[in-house]
Amino acid sequence: MQDKPVALITGANKGIGLQIAKDLAKQGFTVLVGSRSLENGETASKSIGSDAHALQLDVTDQDSIVAAAERIRNEFGRLDVVVNNAGISHAGRAGDSFPSSGAASGLLTVASLEDIRAVYETNVFGVIAVTQAMLPLLHEAPAARIVNMGSTGGSLSWNSIPENWHRAMFGAYSASKSAVHAVTLAFAFALESTNIKVNAACPGFTSTALNNFAGTRSVEQGAREAVRLAMIGADGPTGTFSDEDGAIAW
Repeated sequence: MQDKPVALITGANKGIGLQIAKDLAKQGFTVLVGSRSLENGETASKSIGSDAHALQLDVTDQDSIVAAAERIRNEFGRLDVVVNNAGISHAGRAGDSFPSSGAASGLLTVASLEDIRAVYETNVFGVIAVTQAMLPLLHEAPAARIVNMGSTGGSLSWNSIPENWHRAMFGAYSASKSAVHAVTLAFAFALESTNIKVNAACPGFTSTALNNFAGTRSVEQGAREAVRLAMIGADGPTGTFSDEDGAIAW
């Protein structure tokens, strides 16, 4: 087993995930760049340096998840951090940009069940599947951390405000992030007596392919809270949802 802590970031071949991997590598982690395409992961890893390793990982494919967990154990011998970053805004490949309106935007009045299931398969069930598969390794770590990427867009408190402009686009993606928040709490409660802390980070409206680069924040800003939560100490929180300004209402 290597001495350096190991962090797995899903969907890390570009965008916020890639920046999280870069930041954790700078903090002394060996980073595993999870990517559906191994080639894309390898390209991203080269931009990080020798402490980065590409890992083929499709969060919607159980065989891929199991193979990734086996490789981590056999090749690295430990896992200290999992950042569940992979996500889609609509049916399609991870990282596809958000459509403008109508059925494609995921409004539940018009979106097909097939499209809604596709969003949940990556954004929700993928988080559960990856976390479950990595738990045996995380339990062996001296201080393990799980960070799920949440969103104010999935905040039920925020969206319940009548003046909130986001209400008009609360659909499959937003609802899936609400589910991620619930999943975060479920894992945090179940693991409360262990060495594993589980929290959700909000990146804010970050400019990535997910929103067709319409975001107002840089990937450096978007990665900041996830990196902080990945590195919290023994007295740090569990079962929280936050950005760099503090707690966010569920």
